[in-house]
Amino acid sequence: QVQLVESGGGLVQAGGSLRLTCAASGQTFSRSAMGWFRQAPGAEREFVAGITGSGSNTAYSDSVKGRFTISRDNAKNTVFLQMNSLKPKESAVYYCAASQRSYVLSVEAHFDSWGQGTQVTVSS
Repeated sequence: QVQLVESGGGLVQAGGSLRLTCAASGQTFSRSAMGWFRQAPGAEREFVAGITGSGSNTAYSDSVKGRFTISRDNAKNTVFLQMNSLKPKESAVYYCAASQRSYVLSVEAHFDSWGQGTQVTVSS
């Protein structure tokens, strides 16, 4: 399994930006689709964004499209989530996930490895 470590979470005011980073171990990183999910208190974990192994294709939930950008650096085994215009309702624990497949699906079952999560809090 791939080991994933997220960083970059924190407290930000509404309308602000954060950039999350996920560092992955393993030699198959460039063949792994990566995803970001989030889970707010009392809610189910939901898909936020995904990127194919090559980085050529991305997918986003409708709620973040146009404000969030997922990217990856395969040379550094790292994936990023740039979050702009954040809203208080987007306060959640954000998780990085890796798939053994190179294509993206927006469901948890598609992903095989998960990080511990990083807290994002957006104040109003």
